[in-house]
Amino acid sequence: MLNIFYQLFLTMNATLLIIVVFLIKVQVQIGFLASSPRWISYIIFICIPILLTGISLLLTRFLSDDNIEGNIRDVEQANNAFLPSYLGYFFVALSVPYCETLIFTFSILFVFTYFSQTLYFNPLFLLWGYQFYYITTENNVKIFLISKKLIRSTQGLSFPKLKRINNFTFIDMGGK
Repeated sequence: MLNIFYQLFLTMNATLLIIVVFLIKVQVQIGFLASSPRWISYIIFICIPILLTGISLLLTRFLSDDNIEGNIRDVEQANNAFLPSYLGYFFVALSVPYCETLIFTFSILFVFTYFSQTLYFNPLFLLWGYQFYYITTENNVKIFLISKKLIRSTQGLSFPKLKRINNFTFIDMGGK
């Protein structure tokens, strides 16, 4: 049950930037800041998903422990693979004319993101110092790894302190 909650929370964090971009586009201002410049509201809008992403990182401690030890065949950085999708999200948010349209568009993207393998890629993890990798194990299983390590080689590579998000996605708690 915790994993489902966590996966929903990760999905929300990954897609929330669509709403932020839309709110900035339509120049929404937070009520109690009505007499302040709009950019103050915009900064708060941007800080909310950053804070929620930080909370999702804190919640990883409640996920099940795992490790990858042994021969790792290949490591491929995945940071750039997902950025075009997020740029697409921004263009969608900029082109949506009405709040009702945004709600339906966001709902559809949320559902698709939840059921896809990319729901764990959140570009805000980059701000928290994490990188994204595809790791191919000795059994030719390709997993998605979120880690603070800067990985350049498979030689001697192991991950003794992983948290399992699902069968193919892990977050490394071992540090740099």
